[in-house]
Amino acid sequence: MKNNARQVLSRRTFGKQLLLAAAGASIGSLMYSSSTLAQSSTPLKIGIIGSGRIGGAVGLRWAEAGHEILFSSRNPDELDDLIARAGAKTRAGYPQEAAEFGDIVFIAVPYAAMPQLGRDYAGLMRGKIVIDCGNPVARRDGPMADAALAKGTGVATAEFFPDVRLARAFNAVSFIEVNREAHRDGELIGIPFAADDTEAIAVTRQLIADAGFDPVFVGGLARAREFDRGTEVYVKGMTAREIREILGL
Repeated sequence: MKNNARQVLSRRTFGKQLLLAAAGASIGSLMYSSSTLAQSSTPLKIGIIGSGRIGGAVGLRWAEAGHEILFSSRNPDELDDLIARAGAKTRAGYPQEAAEFGDIVFIAVPYAAMPQLGRDYAGLMRGKIVIDCGNPVARRDGPMADAALAKGTGVATAEFFPDVRLARAFNAVSFIEVNREAHRDGELIGIPFAADDTEAIAVTRQLIADAGFDPVFVGGLARAREFDRGTEVYVKGMTAREIREILGL
């Protein structure tokens, strides 16, 4: 219980630090480069459920930024190469371990798995910040994919995980861009994100920057549909400026 209390206090302290920093800054000063943001980051414990292409790529960027990562899979013994690349502050485990370990949990699985993940692990993630990057695809996920897109994926995911502080991010960027374009010279690729919870907004903004991209806050989860699969900004490699222009932000 004492360890759990310390973890909750750590999450709250980190969120308050980010919110206080944002409150004291002008809008212009918040749009600094990702390298500046990364230098100010507080190391976090991040559990990743689904360590394939996008989960592995984003997790590697977070490991480079100094975060402690637990990559998970149904077959964690197959993650040896990923762990070797990610470094000493990372390890492999099962999805349940990632849900328990992370102060932040990143979900990167085929969307059809979301209802079962919610049933199995939502209780373990209660009160935690959870970042979802899944994209419903009917040919892979079946009819539930069309239903999720009709609602807007942010709203649909929130129904599977009702007691977490949900954010939606990293769904509109390809794993190739995450691997090749992070921290690139010039204008960074923008990552649109959405969340209702103020601490989830602050932490997700920071983690996007730590990964080497420019965060673009679109609004609450109901607006996450504006960067769902098939939209004008989905996997286009746009800068934050271009995303804001298209979405009218």
